[in-house]
Amino acid sequence: MVDLKSQYDLIKAEVDQAIQGVIDTTSFINGPQVKEFSNALADYTGARYVITCGNGTDALQIAMMGLDFQPGQEVIVPAFTYVATAEVIALLGLKPVFIDVIADTYELDIAQLESKVSSNTVGIVPVHLYGQCSNMEAILAFAKKHNLKVIEDTAQAIGAKYTFSDGRVMQAGTMGDVGTTSFFPSKNLGCYGDGGAMFTNNEALAEKLRMIANHGQKKKYHHHIVGVNSRLDTLQAAILNVKLKHLDRYSASRNEVADKYDEAFAGHKNIKSPARVPNSTHAFHQYTVQIEGVSREELKSYLAEKGVPSMVYYPVPLHQQEAYMDLGFKKGDFPVAESLCLKVLSLPIHTEMKVEDQEYIIETIKGFFA
Repeated sequence: MVDLKSQYDLIKAEVDQAIQGVIDTTSFINGPQVKEFSNALADYTGARYVITCGNGTDALQIAMMGLDFQPGQEVIVPAFTYVATAEVIALLGLKPVFIDVIADTYELDIAQLESKVSSNTVGIVPVHLYGQCSNMEAILAFAKKHNLKVIEDTAQAIGAKYTFSDGRVMQAGTMGDVGTTSFFPSKNLGCYGDGGAMFTNNEALAEKLRMIANHGQKKKYHHHIVGVNSRLDTLQAAILNVKLKHLDRYSASRNEVADKYDEAFAGHKNIKSPARVPNSTHAFHQYTVQIEGVSREELKSYLAEKGVPSMVYYPVPLHQQEAYMDLGFKKGDFPVAESLCLKVLSLPIHTEMKVEDQEYIIETIKGFFA
């Protein structure tokens, strides 16, 4: 699914030098490379402030802590996404309010927002799933109308650009009150371990997020608020400093692969390619099709036999996960999410994919239907 070895081989000298630089100085925690990366990522995304942390899940939790969400309050979140989005809501004693998604773009269905909001709602978490931005203009307008906070989950969409109706262009993660991302190795901008970050344009909020991530302290051993211990270590920051310089090339490569898949499966009666929205570029963290009229599992097994990996992101919607059964949702409450969980299949897509490898994948998939 992801060829990290080939990616590393192409930047080996740069990465090795960066790692060695950290080892030589032994500044393993909060070394200068962490601040250097934060500044570089801010320059790249256009965010005023970037606060690094231990992973993408921590980023979501710290963001909600920084926005002062209180136990019992409600946060709207898509039913079709990775569990971390709802997990941190539950961990903080908040209540996740699930919302269905749009079938062909996988983004949060803004038409349902009014029916989900209550006097107890404090926030919305749009997830830029698979690499394409949600309808942020509508979400931000709705949030302003109801005085809600917006936390963008951009773990799969770093580098994607959103164009507003007035012509403004902003990057995923920089439009809401806080944006969050993950640097898990397989992500579009991934390190060689765990890592995460938050984006904000609010100076006071940035300072608070920074404190929360560092035990609630502004000055060492002086703890002003309750915080957590969530750091991006210096080795990972050094690696990310190198890889950030290549991110645009990585995004272009992923889009080339996606375009070839689009062309190959255009008009196929059993394969529905992902739709593109006109006002967002696509980072294509995943290329996710929908399999219709045949067994997805049989296709997946067939591909595995032929040496072609594939993955199901995600097989169970959040409202049907055992951990969230006590919220009282039932089968049929979110029909689009439930349907997608039975149909979606993600195909190999990565930055160093060889033309002949993709051609083999395409022909193997078509061969299943022959």
